[in-house]
Amino acid sequence: MDVILLERVAKLGQMGEVVSVKEGYARNYLLPQQKALRASEANIKAFEAQKAQLEARNLETKKEADALAAKLDGEKFVVIRAASDSGSLYGSVTPRDIEAVVSEGGYTISRKQVVIGDPIKELGLRDVSVHLHPEVEATITLNIARSTEEAELQAEGKSIQELAAEEEAQAEFEISELFDDIGSAAEDDEELAEAVEATTEEASDDEE
Repeated sequence: MDVILLERVAKLGQMGEVVSVKEGYARNYLLPQQKALRASEANIKAFEAQKAQLEARNLETKKEADALAAKLDGEKFVVIRAASDSGSLYGSVTPRDIEAVVSEGGYTISRKQVVIGDPIKELGLRDVSVHLHPEVEATITLNIARSTEEAELQAEGKSIQELAAEEEAQAEFEISELFDDIGSAAEDDEELAEAVEATTEEASDDEE
């Protein structure tokens, strides 16, 4: 199907270009999202008549997107999720979740602007693209952790595997300390018993 683009579409073309696309792509995405019109003679004439207006509107929205991108790009957002000890999430982080956490941070975006790529199913740091305009995008970092404390450690560069290893080492150290204390206590008891026995023997000798 031939369509005329009403805005720039990545990997497809610029505003005003007539391009050939699969019918399903046009019906399910380009036409409903008002990114294109069927390339009929009437629509092409209508576009030419409105071209200046469309370009002016595009320029204005691009300026707004540029201003937001300057603030949003590089921002980090903490996402708290339940996960296993190995770091696998019980579920996944979705565009809707990202929209919510970014909005809580004071920025207005739509989940439709969020481009995740591979599903987010692990704890850790993950970069995500936000397409604010056909010609403008920002990259944010999600710090996905089980707690704010864990998120702070991850922000310092520690992975979930390193944190688990540190916790295991700490637990082993505490157990070792406990056994040392028990051993010391046993030695103290033994010394006390020997001292009592010696005192008893001395008292017995004195009586004789």
